Amino acid sequence: MATTRQPNDPQRSFNETQENTPKNDIEGQQTPEGLEIEVFDYSKRAQWLRAAVLGANDGLLSTASLMMGVGAVRTDIKSMILSGIAGLVGGACSMAIGEFVSVYSQYDIEVAQMKRESRATQTELEDNKDLPNPLQAAAASASAFAAGAAVPLLGAAFIKDYHVRLGVVVGVVTFALLGFGSFGAYLGGTPVVKSSLRILIGGWLAMGITFGLTKLIGSTGL
Repeated sequence: MATTRQPNDPQRSFNETQENTPKNDIEGQQTPEGLEIEVFDYSKRAQWLRAAVLGANDGLLSTASLMMGVGAVRTDIKSMILSGIAGLVGGACSMAIGEFVSVYSQYDIEVAQMKRESRATQTELEDNKDLPNPLQAAAASASAFAAGAAVPLLGAAFIKDYHVRLGVVVGVVTFALLGFGSFGAYLGGTPVVKSSLRILIGGWLAMGITFGLTKLIGSTGL
């Protein structure tokens, strides 16, 4: 004898609900056309983004702080510009070498791990785009450092008056810090205002401490 379901059978109601529910509502990963929604992974940008943002901020702050420190004890424009140029060249080389060594060490570790797990050939490892690229990271870091260091140099290059020159350096560095912070936050998918203010306050502290300590040491007659 065939069995009949009661009108209020919970199992039947559940099955009918599942059948009538659109697939994309259940899975939450498909468009109405049946295409999968691609969620961008911001971690893929981490390697070059970290090198570029850190390089730009380091170039901007270290060069500006160096120029402010020299400007605390020397009023002539030549001393500030030469110190800024020396900071740009030395800092860019240092950043490139440091980044190359760091990323190459990470590359060696990941390659060794892949060989242990999958016994991949050298050709397959070289074609693997997910592995870190030491040359790319070094170039990005050095270029970003030079770009950041050029900001205070250009700001002070054509200002003859001492006090105006110091004010211009602080002003252009402030706008550059806000720009770098906003750009990095946008690319990384993080809050723009919070990231920008964090970088800005850190930059002001760096310039202020360097200027103040150099002024204090210079006043002792050393």
